[in-house]
Amino acid sequence: MEKKNIKVMVGLSGGVDSAIAAYLLLKEGYDVSAGFMRNWDAIANGDFLGNPTLNNDCCPQEADYYDAVKVAEKLGIKLYRIDFVKEYWDDVFSYFLDEYKKGRTPNPDIFCNKYIKFDKFLKFAKDNGFDYIATGHYAKRVDKEDGSVEMHKSFDKNKDQTYFLSQVNQAQLSSCLFPLGDIEKPEVRRLAKELDLEVATKKDSTGVCFIGERNFKQFLNNYLPSKRGDIVDVATSKVVGHHDGVLYYTLGQRRGLGIGGIKGIDPISWFVVGKDVKKNILYVSQGDENEYLMSDRALIKMINWINGEKPKEAIQVGCKFRYRQPDLGVTLKFIDEDSVELLYDAPYKAVTPGQAAVFYEGDRCLGGGIIESIYYKGKKKDVNGL
Repeated sequence: MEKKNIKVMVGLSGGVDSAIAAYLLLKEGYDVSAGFMRNWDAIANGDFLGNPTLNNDCCPQEADYYDAVKVAEKLGIKLYRIDFVKEYWDDVFSYFLDEYKKGRTPNPDIFCNKYIKFDKFLKFAKDNGFDYIATGHYAKRVDKEDGSVEMHKSFDKNKDQTYFLSQVNQAQLSSCLFPLGDIEKPEVRRLAKELDLEVATKKDSTGVCFIGERNFKQFLNNYLPSKRGDIVDVATSKVVGHHDGVLYYTLGQRRGLGIGGIKGIDPISWFVVGKDVKKNILYVSQGDENEYLMSDRALIKMINWINGEKPKEAIQVGCKFRYRQPDLGVTLKFIDEDSVELLYDAPYKAVTPGQAAVFYEGDRCLGGGIIESIYYKGKKKDVNGL
């Protein structure tokens, strides 16, 4: 089929990456339209609770929509505005809050991709006669001779986003295009300037998926009210400070603890090494290589294996436990359809329950899952790291 007869709906976010993704598809000859996903209602969802001074500057989605409108007009493509506020709350944000209540640290971007961009948005596009969706993610789609599709790291390794796409399944991947897979970010910005797009110099979005940058503690306090408690040195059981709410901290965190300069204690950096949610205690230890931060084995649940048969025997793979972390060597073994055990090549620091573990064979992303529990020297650490 000629590309002019292939209909593609691009997820146009109001940022520079999705804008250039749409442009590149047009340049290749596809029949391109765009969809702007409205997934967050700041007022209805309580962003302003306890924060009466907040204004629209903290709620960027409407500004993003108007940026998307300008891009669509400049490129001469139709723009659909699609409301997924309820779906985002039910499938992504509720999970996000539930995980924090347990003391875990979730990654909502991964589930936003799984349930919104590559599910609800894909269904909307298919229902409206489109053959594919496309996004501004930095990832590569590789078509195999057997008709299956693989996902590989992007050419720009610094921007590669396969970590966040690790829960996208084979059927979803088969219906998606990644126009930025072979381009570097500076070139994206150069093209945007050449096209005179206003988003050419727009700052990359950060923060929670579709919610944006916020004072995180203040934002989370709207839904999970803070409760002041003790910060305890796990080695001595001494109180060394006080926290704003144990749920707001993550394993391995160093900044924002507000402790230091304690008389009689060496001025070595403190790190979060555990939480007791029921007792509202935050445990810390000094030094970034202390044993309280380490684990050497992990149980991973909610496994998504992108293509091919799941291996029946243990295999050696690279694993990312955090975005932009180097691939770390692990031995992966399936223990049931939904779970794998990882044995590390060496002890690794701050592997955090609730976060994603994503598996690679070179540049090929095999899939991933959610870190359920971690172990060190044969001892299981609880969900909060101790």
